[in-house]
Amino acid sequence: MDFEENLVKRQNSTEYFDTVIGHIEDIVIGEEFQTMVNHFMECYYHLFDQGEENKIVYTEIYQKYTSLIETFIVESLNDKMSYFDMDRFALELETKKSQLDGEIFELLYTLTDFLAFKDMVLDYKAFKEGLYDDLSKDFSVTSLKQKQ
Repeated sequence: MDFEENLVKRQNSTEYFDTVIGHIEDIVIGEEFQTMVNHFMECYYHLFDQGEENKIVYTEIYQKYTSLIETFIVESLNDKMSYFDMDRFALELETKKSQLDGEIFELLYTLTDFLAFKDMVLDYKAFKEGLYDDLSKDFSVTSLKQKQ
């Protein structure tokens, strides 16, 4: 066991959780992540419509999104933290869910909450259709949530 891994094993759950969240924040503000999300939205936003009815294709798109985002984040975390433990992080996230607020958590909830994902896509669609004139030219998960 190397020094870094040993240090993490001794961290309490809050320290570990905060470390992981810090790394996720760095990942999602990165150009590579933003480009990936923008490309995904460009491919699929036009298929979504306002309304209560959820088409089967929405579920398929949601599954692609969660797989894409989870894979990217986990691989990036593994590069940054040789000791990253997804099970430990997921448990901490679930335990702290009611206490958490902020853009990073909104993004994480789009991975576990279909309606949050659908809202994000519909917000992007509204932006693309000119309903949000004050947004910056480029879409980002974090900037869209700030402007609402």
